[in-house]
Amino acid sequence: MNGTFHYRVHAVAIAMLAACSVTVVGAQSTATPDVTTARIMQRLGALAADSMEGRRAGTAGSVRARAYLVAELSAMGAKPIGSGFVVPVTLRARAGSDTAGANIVARIPGKNTGGPALVLSAHYDHLGVRNGEVFNGADDDASGCVALLTIAERLLREPPEHDVILAFFDAEESGMVGSKAFVNAPPVPLDRLAMNINLDMVARQDGKALWVAGTSHTPSLKPMAEAAAKTSSVTIRFGHDTKDLKPGDDWTGSSDHSAFHNKGIPFLYLGVEDHADYHKSGDDADKVDPAFYRGTIEFAYALVRAADAQLASVVRVKP
Repeated sequence: MNGTFHYRVHAVAIAMLAACSVTVVGAQSTATPDVTTARIMQRLGALAADSMEGRRAGTAGSVRARAYLVAELSAMGAKPIGSGFVVPVTLRARAGSDTAGANIVARIPGKNTGGPALVLSAHYDHLGVRNGEVFNGADDDASGCVALLTIAERLLREPPEHDVILAFFDAEESGMVGSKAFVNAPPVPLDRLAMNINLDMVARQDGKALWVAGTSHTPSLKPMAEAAAKTSSVTIRFGHDTKDLKPGDDWTGSSDHSAFHNKGIPFLYLGVEDHADYHKSGDDADKVDPAFYRGTIEFAYALVRAADAQLASVVRVKP
């Protein structure tokens, strides 16, 4: 999540995760991660590893993270919209960073391709290295990127009705640069972009709930989110999207969904509330409860399916 509004990790092999038991926070029992959960945690550990150097936009760590995501998309059989997954983005000049950034964009073809499209997004950049400390950003927002990869694999096995565009945005932390570039030069005509579901910080269970923001702007989206929440293993709450809240509590402009909102494109934003490691070097993968994180991804997948089923009836709002 962007700091204007309001983490060191050890990569763990799938086999080690599958072999170990983990304590579910808030419960008295233990559970052994299944293969899918183990894969999710392995990916999170890889993307939020020290070797990625905090994934600050315009740095070598960002390039490595980009290469990792592209390799994962290619391996699962996802395809780019244009000639390649990488779409260049110009970054503002900052000391220690290049001005060459890039979004990563892929498309899951729908059965009714050519009509309205759903954009599923997350940002892969974070804060980099500061005073020798690596800000790995496991929750913010490696978690959203891994969720997108997991959902994409399922959509490829069971195609949606409409096209789903996967967007991994660069430079969210420095002003939503990647998402603004995306909506200003979209890969398909802007009027085809019916809705955005944005995931930013979906792994930490500190607040014991996942929030859905955006329904106050487009109330017609709430029933589909409520329907998806009925089968959720994690607590789903609605809010953080009205102007009457104290500063910082209205998340309408806090992440990449704001670029869509400003174009009149309805959005739903999934995220947890700020925790003790928010924008600190302690935002590491070993702070994540695998059961909670798997639950938020399952909810996000159910929400994508619900949105896909009703996408043709989603009405744009006045920006």
